[in-house]
Amino acid sequence: MKPETFESILEDRKQSIYKSLANFQQECKVIHKATKGYGYSYSDLPTIFAVINPLLKENGLGFTQLINGSSIETILFHVETGETIKSITAIPEDVSLKGMNQFQVLGSAVTYIRRYALSSMLGIVTDKDTDASGEQLPKKKPTISNNRFEAGLKKVANGELSKEGLCNFLKGFELSEVQEASLKLL
Repeated sequence: MKPETFESILEDRKQSIYKSLANFQQECKVIHKATKGYGYSYSDLPTIFAVINPLLKENGLGFTQLINGSSIETILFHVETGETIKSITAIPEDVSLKGMNQFQVLGSAVTYIRRYALSSMLGIVTDKDTDASGEQLPKKKPTISNNRFEAGLKKVANGELSKEGLCNFLKGFELSEVQEASLKLL
């Protein structure tokens, strides 16, 4: 039998907190409430707490979130072993929000960071994933120089290139109004 060392005791404790966290994650459903804010929806802290607190208790876990200077420290702890997982998230400074004084902005930032730091630490989903749902803007086509455009027109006039061939080539470019008008005259 392997002798018990301080390091092996700590490793066992880590296994306890991670096992409990994994069990919690399996039991915790997606927490989504249609609270609206700045073009997205999310779950507010009371909604998140109502779902996670009973599950954390069942799995022997607890958490605290402390303001430490200009950051928030989120600490997940295993009740029996005392093992912890910690995360520190900076509170952005020099942010202004329409219609809010600096204290309201700070309160809003603290609440926002608490929600996302806790959700991240626990590995839970508390908002709609809108990262990939934005409208894709078409890439702007490059322009073609007037000299190159005129060379293409000359090739069509000399029979070296068909009008369709030139038009297909020019589909890859943004044409000026003058170039568009010249093309229509062919």
